[in-house]
Amino acid sequence: MVWTMSLLYKIMPRQEWADALARRVYEGSELDRKDGFIHLSAPHQVRETAAKHFAGEADLVLVVVIEASLGKTLKWETSRGEALFPHIYGPLPLSAVKEAVALPLVGGKHQFPESLAE
Repeated sequence: MVWTMSLLYKIMPRQEWADALARRVYEGSELDRKDGFIHLSAPHQVRETAAKHFAGEADLVLVVVIEASLGKTLKWETSRGEALFPHIYGPLPLSAVKEAVALPLVGGKHQFPESLAE
């Protein structure tokens, strides 16, 4: 049996990620804190999230989160278009982060890592 790690994604400005690293915890964006949870995207949702909420924004980071590391703080809830989206109730522990990679804007479109196949 082959076990594959389920990954979730958070897009944020590079400075927001730098601040989280300095504090050793990510407590969410202004919108996350207002909504009461940290918004994440599943692999099949992250491109649409980038296009809808980060269109034209440069200097972004794609934070790759290990789903199994979130425990009971993770809830899948109905959101945009009646789709289920992952939400974290509480801070995102940096121990749950697999990696954070640049999300460059090229020709007006965000360039996702090859590992996140379309």
